[in-house]
Amino acid sequence: MSDENQKPSKDNRPRQTGGQDPQLNWRGLILFAVAFALIGGAFLFRGNNFAQLEQIPYPKFLQMVKEGKIISTPEVPLQLVVEEGRNTQYFEGKAKFPSPTTGEESPVAFRTPIFTQFNGSEIEKALSEAGITPAISPKSDLLASALVSFLPIVLFLVILYFFFRSQIKMAGKGALNFGKSKARMLSKDKNRITFKDVAGVEEAKDEVQELVEFLKDPKKFQKLGGRIPKGILMVGSPGTGKTLIARAIAGEADVPFFSISGSDFVEMFVGVGASRVRDMFEQGKKSAPCLMFIDEIDAVGRHRGHGMGGGHDEREQTLNQLLVEMDGFDTQEGVIIIAATNRPDVLDPALLRPGRFDRQVTVPLPDVAGREEILKVHAKKIKVAEGVTLSVLARGTPGYSGAELANVLNEAALLAARKGLKAVTMHELEEARDKVRWGKERRSMAMSEREKISTAWHEAGHATLNVLLEHTSPLHKVTIIPRGPYLGATMYLPEGDKYSTQQKEALDLLAVTMGGRIAEEMFTKDISNGAAGDIRQATSLARKMVCEWGMSSLGMISFSEGNEHVFLARDMSRSREYSEHTAQQIDAEVKRIIDEAYVRAGRILEDRRSAVEIIANALLEYETLDASHVKEILETGSIQNPPTVELAPPPLPPAPTDSTPEPPEAIKPQLPSGGLPSPAPA
Repeated sequence: MSDENQKPSKDNRPRQTGGQDPQLNWRGLILFAVAFALIGGAFLFRGNNFAQLEQIPYPKFLQMVKEGKIISTPEVPLQLVVEEGRNTQYFEGKAKFPSPTTGEESPVAFRTPIFTQFNGSEIEKALSEAGITPAISPKSDLLASALVSFLPIVLFLVILYFFFRSQIKMAGKGALNFGKSKARMLSKDKNRITFKDVAGVEEAKDEVQELVEFLKDPKKFQKLGGRIPKGILMVGSPGTGKTLIARAIAGEADVPFFSISGSDFVEMFVGVGASRVRDMFEQGKKSAPCLMFIDEIDAVGRHRGHGMGGGHDEREQTLNQLLVEMDGFDTQEGVIIIAATNRPDVLDPALLRPGRFDRQVTVPLPDVAGREEILKVHAKKIKVAEGVTLSVLARGTPGYSGAELANVLNEAALLAARKGLKAVTMHELEEARDKVRWGKERRSMAMSEREKISTAWHEAGHATLNVLLEHTSPLHKVTIIPRGPYLGATMYLPEGDKYSTQQKEALDLLAVTMGGRIAEEMFTKDISNGAAGDIRQATSLARKMVCEWGMSSLGMISFSEGNEHVFLARDMSRSREYSEHTAQQIDAEVKRIIDEAYVRAGRILEDRRSAVEIIANALLEYETLDASHVKEILETGSIQNPPTVELAPPPLPPAPTDSTPEPPEAIKPQLPSGGLPSPAPA
């Protein structure tokens, strides 16, 4: 930022640190140390004045006078010092003293206190016999002595006063700074992210870039009557880059940029949130025009009137103050709010109206071109081997967010470093992609032979139906190696970005989901809880077909309660909008769709029973099969190009058991996939 725009930051420094807890007063401690040093120096100075002179007692002085060791010359006279206001008198001069090392006599300054009232005549007689006439030197240092004695104490008391005064002020600030805003001002020097670092969300970037251009050249828009937006709300799934876009705005805009989280407004004391909102906008008005970024605004902007338990809600008071500051009677231009959330459904309608958040910018998941651009941006930070095609990886990562793509490249770099490679190859990128989406392979997991056989039949049923049915996503690979929460998985990836689901596609997906349980029961004459994830996925898909998509005999009627994003305080007060008889019809229709898919899948697997058996045996032998291997078995009845088996460390020997064997551990229920694309877990 320019120097002109950095000037307001000086005014904001106390406000930025005011919300923090009181820290140790180093300035006061330094003042204390200086005071002690001055007092010690004063006493040391006074002591050194006397220590520089040789203190000679009165009898020894008389003896040295008689021996002629007292020096009395016009240049170095013997002085009789008389202090006015005191009864203190002493001789000062030089006398000959033998050196402690060589024994030779040398002149040394001395001092001898005397009391002329008792031994004055004796002194005069000894001096006259030695021919010494002392020079009388009156001295008045009463004031200087008093200053030297009391000045350090006075200075110490003054420093002590200022120290406690500053401590009291800091304590007061700590108690009252709950209402100070915790907004942090970002300088352009520290924030090096620009729009060049944001990829895959071109439409959202264009909308916020227009805001930056308005701040740089407002006359371009004002000459046509346009006004600057007061607020921009960025909405999108987690990991799509909302906060990154805000940081890019801070790097591009040549204006002050304040950043704060929505949770920073909420405090245990009533009224603190509203006070922080007021203080934040006061900072912004002093630095106008400026930008303020509120991350996760749903923490403070939730719908009013849905508080649990009644009473006054502190969050509502904070929201009311935010509404007034954004568009109220005393609103000033120049403070632009940029907010980010992934829960727009819970925000208060008054916050979303024009005049407050004039523009809502949707930050979607990137398409295939956007994913390739994101991969290129993050690939600059790692060393990629020659021959790596990021476009292939982009086509193989549908539904991945920007954060997941960055994580894929990071995991690939870690895998390559673990293998001792000099660069990241395509193999590490594909392995990292599977790890991010489906979890890491757990080769060390000890599975019994019975569980392996059951899992192999299960996955063989999924894979066979996935290849044979027409309206399914292409098969990626099938494995019985435990990965993440799954004992095995059939992985399939769409050919491109999917934005809708057709009825035939949904019915084929239901049949594929049923195939695991059918194959398992067909060949092992038993069933397990390995199909728990399949059952949940099929039930969810069938219920959406009936209640939301109108793909049933009930017709084009929506029975959905909009519970995709649950807001407990609001949804508890809702009542079901259809009768009990309709609910029974919905349940019956869901069961009919699933049963028909089950019968259809069973008929297809029975017709290709031998192929399913070959696929299952191949899985037991190779553990992982690609889509090409499964297609070869279905077309020719055998694998023409068998996969290479990776050498895995030998499993640990089983623990010794008692004479009575324990039953095998039950297979853990699988987690739901959560949508397309997804693995079909065993």
